[in-house]
Amino acid sequence: MWRDCFGTRLKMKKIGILGSTGSIGTQTLDIVRKEKDLEVVSLAAGANVSLLEAQIREFHPKIAALWEEKAAADLRVRVKDLPVRIVSGMDGLLEVATAEGMEVLVTGIVGMIGIRPTIAAIEAGKDIALANKETLVTAGHIIMPLTERKGVSILPVDSEHSAIFQSLHGENRARVEKILLTASGGPFRGKTREELADMTVEDALKHPNWSMGKKVTIDSASLCNKGLEVMEAKWLFDVALSQIEVVVHPQSILHSAVQYADGGIMGQMGVPDMKLPIQYALFYPDRRPMEIGRVDLCKLGSLTFEKPDTDTFGGLALAYRAAERGGSLPTVFNAANEKAVALFLEKKIRFLEIPELIGAAMDAHRVTEHPTVEEILAAEAETYEYIRLKFGE
Repeated sequence: MWRDCFGTRLKMKKIGILGSTGSIGTQTLDIVRKEKDLEVVSLAAGANVSLLEAQIREFHPKIAALWEEKAAADLRVRVKDLPVRIVSGMDGLLEVATAEGMEVLVTGIVGMIGIRPTIAAIEAGKDIALANKETLVTAGHIIMPLTERKGVSILPVDSEHSAIFQSLHGENRARVEKILLTASGGPFRGKTREELADMTVEDALKHPNWSMGKKVTIDSASLCNKGLEVMEAKWLFDVALSQIEVVVHPQSILHSAVQYADGGIMGQMGVPDMKLPIQYALFYPDRRPMEIGRVDLCKLGSLTFEKPDTDTFGGLALAYRAAERGGSLPTVFNAANEKAVALFLEKKIRFLEIPELIGAAMDAHRVTEHPTVEEILAAEAETYEYIRLKFGE
């Protein structure tokens, strides 16, 4: 127990974090520093040994994981003076995701590597603060029925899905007409295909509003990120694809909205800061004070909205196509995009080749209906191999 400034005893909420050294993970830990009734039980990271060591020393988790066993062995030596168990690999992630006593798992890990740990956490009765898009994009047909059977909650951390979640609060979901999913448009909004042909990695990483990891930032520039969010919203809010409308909103103040059967629109506005949706997910339905900026509507003056240019930014159209076909095709979209972004970051392909590569991988795939987790991972591996052979790597 912890006592607040008035002497009130507060119940500690115990959390775990997948991807603790990434953007979502580090911002989650910033909130833990401020909110004294949060306790970190488990942490998992990719390869950043030094930062994970620092996090262990500050937050004292009972268990921590690194993906590579070699890195985990190094970490064990570094923290041998502390009562923490260091694990590795997928087995390690599964242990972190199901740690005893942990109530909420923040899934800040990037990629389909998050599917199995998320399923394991749900099976163990943990609520999920969801920041891993790939989980629902590829396995929504497995995840959502499982959460219902286990009686756990999925609390969205993405700013857009958090805004939709907040806009649905207390409303009759049967009266939802459509979801208005906003997009900033990224650093290339308004550019032509001719202009995009010469855009560099450095250009693509200059997001006008948000501070995010490299992969998500590139996805924002290509609108593939919005495509993934469309697929995620379909599962998360149980709506048809035809009920999800993407709206480009360059100011990133309205984070998304819901239009109801009477024509009324409920939306959530705020400064573009990921700590707001993270904190909301951790303390839902409570709203804790936050020391972040406030929107001054008079100073802002105006908000603008426009339709996305799907001819120039083909990734969004491909995402709708994948979602409409369903089965294993969303997995192919996701896996191909993941590899294409990696190739772009390595400067092996041009920006416009990202959607071209995704489309080619989708065309080459034979769809599996209602895939199991094993079939989802097999589709991912098949897509990786297709791209590897295509580039001779």
